[in-house]
Amino acid sequence: MSVFQSPLVSFLSLSVTLLLIPTFVLVTFEVFLLGNVTKCWSVTYTHQSICTLKGSKGNISCSYTYPSYHEIKQAFWFTKWSGMEAEDLSSVPGYEGHIEYLGDKESDCTLRITDLRLSDSAGYMFRFITSGDKFAGSPVSLTVTDVVLEMDPTSVSERENVTLRCRTKCTLDPITVYSWYKNGQPIPNSNTSSPVYILFSVSSEDTGRYSCSVEGHEDLPSAEETLNVRCKYMGFKPLVWYINIVSMFYLSPVVFFINPSGEIVEGSSVNLTCSSDANPPVDKYTWYKVTYKNMSMRHSGQRYTIHNISSEDREGYYCEALNIIGRETIPVHINVICKYDTFCLFFVLCNLTYFILTSCIYKLMTLQQCFPGFLWWGWGLS
Repeated sequence: MSVFQSPLVSFLSLSVTLLLIPTFVLVTFEVFLLGNVTKCWSVTYTHQSICTLKGSKGNISCSYTYPSYHEIKQAFWFTKWSGMEAEDLSSVPGYEGHIEYLGDKESDCTLRITDLRLSDSAGYMFRFITSGDKFAGSPVSLTVTDVVLEMDPTSVSERENVTLRCRTKCTLDPITVYSWYKNGQPIPNSNTSSPVYILFSVSSEDTGRYSCSVEGHEDLPSAEETLNVRCKYMGFKPLVWYINIVSMFYLSPVVFFINPSGEIVEGSSVNLTCSSDANPPVDKYTWYKVTYKNMSMRHSGQRYTIHNISSEDREGYYCEALNIIGRETIPVHINVICKYDTFCLFFVLCNLTYFILTSCIYKLMTLQQCFPGFLWWGWGLS
């Protein structure tokens, strides 16, 4: 067989030479060589768009391919073109020690960026140069965001509500827990699955600096926002009047009742009842639900019915009682359980598996009776 410079010609020549060899050998060699010849130029990213937090570190996972008869001479990442050439990030001022190429000169082109800055947001491209050609991938978008706390309002009177929202300018990986802080310290029992946290019926003790963080990045909290709570009654005479009024009237703590009590199965209906022994009596009961974005009113009245309840209804409900003295709010926790528990599913799967196995064994035994030696032949033991 002659040796040709072109891989394609070499492949065709080899096919002709092997025509006299048994067919299965020819086919095997053809498939093998054709795979080598048709290997394409490509750069593939695991994620085309990435969102990450300021101050963290992240990887841009990447792989690349090229024809096997080429040899890699240079491989690097860039964000800008300098004329007709790509500008290697490792040589750009400010990136030394900030980026690290984790790939190789074969197929891996992963890039790591540490201590991410807002200015690192850009389109990143991988480029490699071989002994005979060069290739660059399409951009992968990297967005660096910080955590921002929004407070509404920032200045309130006592007994009013304040809404805190924890947000980012791009969508991070699914966040399951948000943490909340006051004056740099975690607020007890405040972790939520929602980016919204409500301070109900605030008092002067709630004055302070608030911040938040997302799960896995508790060391990177948001900037602090200050809450100012004003006394509702100012001056000597109004204060004396207020003390006298409170001694005569009061708003007792709010309690709630769930019917049926105990564990509630998904899909059921449940009745929630709110009650307070206030004097004067409560003028209005209101039910609220904290959703992913904000708090919304669900019902006005002492009793509220939730139909077709789901696991998402376990938390987030609040009852508010209001009279002329003020308002009191209480969170409501509902013990919702899955319609099909783990043991039940396991029992069903076990029975299904048993049914399939017994059916298969029965059919095999039938075949064995009809065709003696069938089972031995089926197992390759004949």
